[in-house]
Amino acid sequence: MNAEQTRNPKPETQNDFLPINGTDYVEFYVGNAKQAAHYYQTAFGFQPLAYAGLETGLKDRASYVIRQDKITFVLTTALTPESPVADHCKLHGDGVKVVALWVDDARKSYEETVKRGARSYSEPRAEKDELGEVVTAGIHTYGETVHLFVERRNYNGIFMPGYIAWEPLYQPEDVGLLYVDHMVGNVGWNEMDVWAKFYADVMGFRQLISFDDKDISTEYTALMSKVMANDNFRIKFPINEPAHGKKKSQIEEYIDFYHGPGVQHVAMATKNIIETVTMLRDRGVEFLRVPDTYYNTVLDRVGEIDESLTPLRELGILVDRDDEGYLLQIFTKPVEDRPTLFYEIIQRKGAKSFGKGNFKALFESIELEQESRGTL
Repeated sequence: MNAEQTRNPKPETQNDFLPINGTDYVEFYVGNAKQAAHYYQTAFGFQPLAYAGLETGLKDRASYVIRQDKITFVLTTALTPESPVADHCKLHGDGVKVVALWVDDARKSYEETVKRGARSYSEPRAEKDELGEVVTAGIHTYGETVHLFVERRNYNGIFMPGYIAWEPLYQPEDVGLLYVDHMVGNVGWNEMDVWAKFYADVMGFRQLISFDDKDISTEYTALMSKVMANDNFRIKFPINEPAHGKKKSQIEEYIDFYHGPGVQHVAMATKNIIETVTMLRDRGVEFLRVPDTYYNTVLDRVGEIDESLTPLRELGILVDRDDEGYLLQIFTKPVEDRPTLFYEIIQRKGAKSFGKGNFKALFESIELEQESRGTL
């Protein structure tokens, strides 16, 4: 089943010069794609989909494509030391290189963003095989992160031309992850407004909400954040920058170890967070834990919820409410040896916010992890 068959975009408003149907895929540059694919299958329940490498004519890299419902990850590794993939991994470790956006017209998306000031990463090109063509074009964003516009309307293949179906015997059960809810970017000091303006001016995004160091701080650390979203809210990019505190914030720690700005975490939605997190925990995924006292007052703050507090407390799931409903969320520990990339699991019960009421407890938990690493 191709990407178009798994999604159902709504019509865009007429004034949106960059209509985006959703996240097409997220590509990670990693040190060992075969082993990384096994990890995401085993721990996170992704299913094998496609492969490209030596067997398909590639000489400098290999890519494994995995999917769970509407979430597609591409794990790419270098086959030669001269590969730009190897350079990226040497500097940053494993991390997100490409955030691919599903559009109806990749050429127009490229033209509209470049003429508004985007720096070109790759000009429009059509890749073809017997099943049709995929058109892609890319622009640079913060750090070495790239947005690739992907047009699939004339393609019926498994993923893209150049890939073959990957059908290993090992295909563990999924864990109920549905789609990418949002992706958070960490940028350097005084760069949040620069990149918020980029998304507004170049891509036509609007600012949903902002948080300053009064909203996101503890006794020791702080950060600031602005959430940018496209016209239909399918794409949401919170942009974080450090704020001054007594000690080094999680954003500073990330930038130190990633050696620059990059994608801090990918938030993935589920319709039953208790079941999903239970399965992830049982498969070895490690989560941050807030103090148990959090649950003594959480219902006083958020009001009545459908779920029993007992499994939420046992699993460490957080709850927050806004004017439109509530959400449940939890954050993994970093999934790399460098304290950089991690994941959020989120279930929205009407809420469109990002868990502001949980920030203090969450950051205190992160600070305990930083202290154990000697980086606070």
